[in-house]
Amino acid sequence: VVENHCNVSPQPYGVSMQIIETIHAGVVPLRTVGPGECARIMTGGMVPSGADRVIMVEDTELLSPGRVRFLKEPAAPNICYIAEDIKRGDTVLSAGQRIEAAQMAVLAAVGAVEPCVASLPRVAVISTGDELVEPVQKPAGAQIRNSNAIQLMSQLMQVPAIPTYAGIARDTGDSIRTIIDNALIQNDMILLTGGVSMGDFDFVPAVMQEAGIKILFKSVAIQPGRPTVFGRIGNKLVFGLPGNPVSSFVLFELMVKPALYKMMGHTFRPRILNLPIGEKFSRRRSERMSLIPVKITNGVIHPVDYHGSAHINAYASADAMLMLEIGVMELRKGEHANVRLL
Repeated sequence: VVENHCNVSPQPYGVSMQIIETIHAGVVPLRTVGPGECARIMTGGMVPSGADRVIMVEDTELLSPGRVRFLKEPAAPNICYIAEDIKRGDTVLSAGQRIEAAQMAVLAAVGAVEPCVASLPRVAVISTGDELVEPVQKPAGAQIRNSNAIQLMSQLMQVPAIPTYAGIARDTGDSIRTIIDNALIQNDMILLTGGVSMGDFDFVPAVMQEAGIKILFKSVAIQPGRPTVFGRIGNKLVFGLPGNPVSSFVLFELMVKPALYKMMGHTFRPRILNLPIGEKFSRRRSERMSLIPVKITNGVIHPVDYHGSAHINAYASADAMLMLEIGVMELRKGEHANVRLL
């Protein structure tokens, strides 16, 4: 309802009418509109008894103080009726629905100021590897900075979940076991990166089993990210992600994020678009589903410069992942493909 409109009973348009009252928002009308009468009403005001439509002030002509003429009939009544949006007994939000801005507005509108919600999962982030130093340190010799932990902590906060950085475990069974045991005490999930492949110092799968974690799988048909380990102990989940930063980034999006939402009673549905690709794209092998960082410009997919699973820089300029299914070797220019938005 637009401010300064009038509520009127049916009358021939062009006939002058008497204004009997001005109704402000939040004020109950004092009078009933009768034949030949109308009331001025402000935006959000309560419609008085006897009125059945609202005329925009732009479609009126003020003749003299207290009298007005309506120049044309409205296309709609311009009245919000009680319960036209929500009726008593309606379900306004379903269990398992994520509460964002619109849902918050609905809760406020119905006075649900203390809804029952799921608690945020607590997640421990553990990096493994003798080569790792913290980002504040300058690497020496064969050392590299630990970017995986920062990346995963950021991804967790975006879910959101409650992340705790548990530190770097060295490439020994004892070091990994100690940090896992401590992390299990106060967390609902553990994310480890590195130490999950087939090398002599890849102890994570064996240590997980020693800690009582039941391994459910040790490999996935995803590129990058094949050596991904997943297990559980009680109601706690443990992911052993590859050490390459792109692999840990991609597997978080594909597997960890949906698992976190499921722990909170919500089914995560990624945003997937089917769009044309701007240039020919091919790969050498197709035994695994491949995820490629891309940028979407004017509704067209453009792969970004990408060198492989260590090249996390590529994702800094990407806004989606191109999804190449198993068996697909190439895409021709203009061919449609699915992209998963980040």
